[in-house]
Amino acid sequence: MAKVLGMGNALVDIITMINSDAILDSFGLVKGSMTLVDRDTSNFIHAETAGMPKTKASGGSAANTIHGLAHLGIETGFVGKVGVDDMGKFFKKDMQVNHIKPILFRSMIETGRAMALVSSDSERTFATYLGAAIDLSADDISRDIFEGYDFFYVEGYLVQNSEMLEKSLRLASEARMKIFMDLASFNVVARNQDFFNAMIHKYVDVLFANEEEITALTETTPEAAAMEFQQDTEVVVIKLGAEGSFCVSGGEMVRIGVRPSKPLDTTGAGDLYASGFIYGRIREQSLETCGKMGAILAGRIIEQEGAKMDESHWEILRREIRSLES
Repeated sequence: MAKVLGMGNALVDIITMINSDAILDSFGLVKGSMTLVDRDTSNFIHAETAGMPKTKASGGSAANTIHGLAHLGIETGFVGKVGVDDMGKFFKKDMQVNHIKPILFRSMIETGRAMALVSSDSERTFATYLGAAIDLSADDISRDIFEGYDFFYVEGYLVQNSEMLEKSLRLASEARMKIFMDLASFNVVARNQDFFNAMIHKYVDVLFANEEEITALTETTPEAAAMEFQQDTEVVVIKLGAEGSFCVSGGEMVRIGVRPSKPLDTTGAGDLYASGFIYGRIREQSLETCGKMGAILAGRIIEQEGAKMDESHWEILRREIRSLES
């Protein structure tokens, strides 16, 4: 079966259930966004939320998606950069335990962490200290990293090092890999419109975005934007949260519903949707089936805290996913 290589910010998620959205205002955070913060601000937020329920897990958008694919039985690898510290060890061990090949570079900077603040309506707001993750550079990236893989999945959050991201996309393209990109938070996209547009038109085969992200990129409707981008890509997938998703390919638009669920925490919903969709593409399923596979995983992950599920849940999900295969 095809192998998937992921690349993204190697972060440890610290997921915190907040008791009031007023705390977001006190931190200067926009609800639902991802805001980059320095180490001191990250430590301050962690201290100020000390009495609230917390869980810890390896994270980062692309890492979450690769975890999902690994649990669906796909052979995977992950490229990132961590610190020489306990969080870096935690991240690497989590990769190995979940049968993901870690291709991790080391930095003297602390391992990055994302404070995921989850509101009572399950919306999550990230305050992210990139730490060592931002130290991943173009000099780290070589052609041999991509050898033996068929698909390349990359997160738009790597735009903070545009030289490295562009080199990675170019090398993956030269290796004849199918390239999947998931855009970053709408505020990150808005600041980097020209770069994202250039990379998508030149390299990307399958583009994932949510409604706010694609609007920030194009300043038009999600439907119009998807039709525009699919002229240069194979597929454009727009995630609409509680309203489902739609996929566009070859001028055809396919709308996908949601899996009925009781949301607790939306952390990882888009990442796990991508896992299901990519699995479907690997298995050469229809757009509708790929979208349904994504919806199944997204619908399940939002019923619990964090972006990871234990093996008992995955065993059920694998059966449900495979029952859709034609």
